[in-house]
Amino acid sequence: MSRHYDLRSSEVHDLVIAEAARVIEDGKLIVLPTDTVYGVAADAFSPEAVERLLEAKGRDRTMPPPVLIARPETLMGIAEGVDAATMALTAEFWPGALTIICRAQPMLDWDLGDTHGTVAVRMPDHEPALEVLRRTGPLAVSSANAHGQPAALTVEDAEQMLGETIEVYLDSGPAAGKGASTIIDMTAQPPRVVRSGPISYAALAEHVPNLLDVGQEPEDPEVPAEGAAADEAPASGEADRDG
Repeated sequence: MSRHYDLRSSEVHDLVIAEAARVIEDGKLIVLPTDTVYGVAADAFSPEAVERLLEAKGRDRTMPPPVLIARPETLMGIAEGVDAATMALTAEFWPGALTIICRAQPMLDWDLGDTHGTVAVRMPDHEPALEVLRRTGPLAVSSANAHGQPAALTVEDAEQMLGETIEVYLDSGPAAGKGASTIIDMTAQPPRVVRSGPISYAALAEHVPNLLDVGQEPEDPEVPAEGAAADEAPASGEADRDG
């Protein structure tokens, strides 16, 4: 049976965070609040747990989840070829509602799905989520909703859609309602925004030369943009997820 804990209770807050970390370590799923929407989380390094996450949402391997981390420095351990522009983005917008698609470290023992060698990474601006992430390490996190349904803004919404597929629901009240994060693909040449969100193209373009906005094409038709199409964000992203 799923369990529902209120993170706003100071008396049990630390115990709840510890229990959530234990559930993740056991390869099971939790729902946690973030600064955008509620997310369903699994151990990013457990293929079985990630598969449970995809099954809970009614998705397949072609729509892999992004990864949430607790500190910007972790990006260097899970991505390769992180350039100065990417680091400038993390310095300016993390923690916050920006998901960055990078090349995944090929030596890592993980399986997020059909990522085509990429990973979408974000550091949320939400202290309870960061507390969990500090305990667990990187988590595969997708929006807490069934595929095709609106992202959950309350834990009750998440529970109605995901039910007993989730071991623990963490409640911190209604989400901030910022909507899903902005997604930028730094593996594309030139880099491009693949999903609009709280962080504007103009703000991103200050740090990324030649940045393409959603729907824009490269000026040179002989140089196609790399990475996945913008429909549901590239390889390790999705349009309806927390990320």
